[in-house]
Amino acid sequence: MTGKYSVVDLFAGAGGLGLGLERAGFETVYVSELHPAALDTYLRNRPDSLVQLPSRHAGNLLKITNNPDRLARLAKMLRRAHGDIDLVAGGPPCQGYSGRAHRRSYPVDRTAVPSNHLYQSMITFIEAVRPRISLFENVEGILRGAWTEQGSTGEIWRDVYSAFQRISVKVAGRNVSYLLGCHLVKAYEYGVPQNRPRVLLVGVRGDLVTPYDPNHRAMGLLPAPTFGAPSPLEVLSDLATPTWGSGPDLVYKKAPSSDFQRSVRRTRGGLLLKKGDSLSEQFYTEHSEKVIDRFTHLIAGTEIPTDLQTGKMQQKALPRRWPGGTPTVTMTSLPDDYVHYSLPRILTVREWARFQTFPDWYEFSGPRTTGGKRRAGDPSAGDWERELPRYTQIGNAVPVAMAEKVGKHLVKILRNNP
Repeated sequence: MTGKYSVVDLFAGAGGLGLGLERAGFETVYVSELHPAALDTYLRNRPDSLVQLPSRHAGNLLKITNNPDRLARLAKMLRRAHGDIDLVAGGPPCQGYSGRAHRRSYPVDRTAVPSNHLYQSMITFIEAVRPRISLFENVEGILRGAWTEQGSTGEIWRDVYSAFQRISVKVAGRNVSYLLGCHLVKAYEYGVPQNRPRVLLVGVRGDLVTPYDPNHRAMGLLPAPTFGAPSPLEVLSDLATPTWGSGPDLVYKKAPSSDFQRSVRRTRGGLLLKKGDSLSEQFYTEHSEKVIDRFTHLIAGTEIPTDLQTGKMQQKALPRRWPGGTPTVTMTSLPDDYVHYSLPRILTVREWARFQTFPDWYEFSGPRTTGGKRRAGDPSAGDWERELPRYTQIGNAVPVAMAEKVGKHLVKILRNNP
């Protein structure tokens, strides 16, 4: 035992949720992530963690939850090693719930997408492990989604919420359910430089004392907003120089100039990284002259000539400062959705990661990017295999700062239940 609270991280991706919870006082004792590149990202950034043990990480969660004996053995092992698991957290893959991602894919009903039903696997896991708290995270589109074209708006969320309501576990010889609280939060409310609306559903086991209050966020189960999101200038200005090229910047060429930069420019041990220190993931994409011309018009806000126009209607330049002081963008899995606010290029992996509030020491595995069917698969042909390049891992992640603030609130609940 380490004195920290135990968390199981399901559908962990690149580890944004996990890192935020770890910073809040949790220790990750088990992790599952299907995609090898994302799992490698998770593990490489936790070299001294229990999750390095083969018995403490898994790829396909369904192979565990679909095998009652294997799941029971895992639950028993976790309880023997850690007592009651404090938190099971996870955000099942959300591309099938996201309206934008669904439109960009293929004309397949959401009910036919296997990943859209993985919340049931999370519930099966919760029922076996009986954590003190559960945390479910997903995209805003889950609130409006229908399983089929003929379905009713919001039926997916009604099914998900009802399934969590039905969870019942045995504690000290009696059956208890979970008190639920949910809220649609925006990441900037927790200091993240993005709009990024996300549904958070917290469940607290019925034998615990909770801060239940119907007048507060998620019945008191989520923290109040703190705001204070930095501008793109505050996020990026120490990284890029006017002499950017097609190769990587291997060192910082500027000193940090904002509180945000000083918070993310740290070593794993917390030391501030100075000008001249090593920098990773700052590799610049080599654009054609035509693309550079188009990006220059986007940055200037001028009309794009006909010969430079493309079908990328969503592409826009980041502002230097948020209009009205509130972030207006949400980072996606597509790196060319946004152009740097002053340089005619897309963002680097490191810059993309900063908008998700990953620290600069955090490194990512797999190719930088990919496209077409390699990224989306082909659901119309029953092909659900997807590559998960670095930009996509980052775009799919839970912002670290948001996860940390939620985690600190959950720690307060646990401290009141020794």
